[in-house]
Amino acid sequence: MGILDTKDCIILDMDGTFYLGETILEGSLEFIRELERRGKQYLFFTNNSSKTAQAYVNKLRRMGCQVTEDQIATSGEVAAAYITQNFPEASVFLLGTSDLKEYMEQKGIRLTDTRPDIVLAAYDTSLVYHRLCDACRHIRGGSMFLATHPDFNCPSEDGFLPDCGSICACITASTGAVPKYLGKPYEETVKYLENCLNIPRDRMMLAGDRLYTEIAMGNAHGIASALVLTGETKREDLEASPHKPDVVVERLTDLLEV
Repeated sequence: MGILDTKDCIILDMDGTFYLGETILEGSLEFIRELERRGKQYLFFTNNSSKTAQAYVNKLRRMGCQVTEDQIATSGEVAAAYITQNFPEASVFLLGTSDLKEYMEQKGIRLTDTRPDIVLAAYDTSLVYHRLCDACRHIRGGSMFLATHPDFNCPSEDGFLPDCGSICACITASTGAVPKYLGKPYEETVKYLENCLNIPRDRMMLAGDRLYTEIAMGNAHGIASALVLTGETKREDLEASPHKPDVVVERLTDLLEV
């Protein structure tokens, strides 16, 4: 019996695991087709909160992967769910893209630039300096500090780009405040996935390229994990890391043989 035979749903990272930039990684489409042939569910979950699920649907379709919106989830969705469930009346100052802003407003979250209850930092590819200054001022004034995810870098075809974790590190250096993170590897994401999929965590498997997100989430919350060596993590990084995957593969399709 292969490891995939014991699981009902595979949670797949995207950038660095399934594709890199605008290029599908070798074997990724074959992996998806084999999951479908075996009757397995799969869900793409990305910590990248700069785009909506529909934007990722469009991107994957351009690359030849036909998926629907309910097969994709993002850390931005987790953040919106967390705020609406725990702070339904709160006002939010958002460091995020126009796509994320539109999604938050659709979910009924009240966005503001003045006297917010919460500062939410995301992967803001449109970040400008005065917005960063405003976020720091609000946090010093007592606003709660949340972040969609902890990733320091976003992989791309041109190398690594500063991600949400890097933006938060800048804010922390200025204010001394550390955010509550809500994406992988945190419990809020696990609960969100269980609710979306209606599948217990012990019947899921995580596949991704980062030790401190997918693999850490698996270790912390009892979910099997596979490290894919097509992105940020190299095999030599494993020895020094406290986060240990159940499986290490060169690429996604190799999971079919484990």
